[in-house]
Amino acid sequence: MAAPGECFSVGSQVSCRTCQEQRLQGEVVAFDYPSKMLALKCPSSSGKPNHADILLVNLQYVSEVEIINDRTETPPPLASLNVSKLANKARMEKEEKLSQAYAISAGVSLEGQQLFQTIHKTIKDCKWQEKNIVVMEEVVIAPPYQVEKHFRDVESQKVMQRSQAQQTQKESALSS
Repeated sequence: MAAPGECFSVGSQVSCRTCQEQRLQGEVVAFDYPSKMLALKCPSSSGKPNHADILLVNLQYVSEVEIINDRTETPPPLASLNVSKLANKARMEKEEKLSQAYAISAGVSLEGQQLFQTIHKTIKDCKWQEKNIVVMEEVVIAPPYQVEKHFRDVESQKVMQRSQAQQTQKESALSS
């Protein structure tokens, strides 16, 4: 059993029992001594073979910690991160959230917001200009949005799905 003030080596296998009598076991990924937080890599709860769950365990709520296999050698180096790619992704997500917030604050209808998101999935160069959707600086879509092809297509898909479901019910009733 691990002593209360002990540190945990990255790569070690540990087993913990929480104050709720739950048993957690995994590989130490990180340990922060001042906050007594332990990060464990455990087999995926989804059952996917190439995935893992990362559990953050507050050792103040653990009644027992056992080191199953202590890793004494230096852990492998961390994988390098493409910081510029991460920063670009964060910037894009921030712009997208600001665009959504703008649409809501400008009083754009739910249909308009859905239309914008549908267009934005295919054409990233679209933005709001008051309540108008501007696509590629050339096409302006103004409210009301109901006459757009998107909504006719969505409605026709719903009708098609209903008729297919009715046809399937008829066929199963005839075969019984």
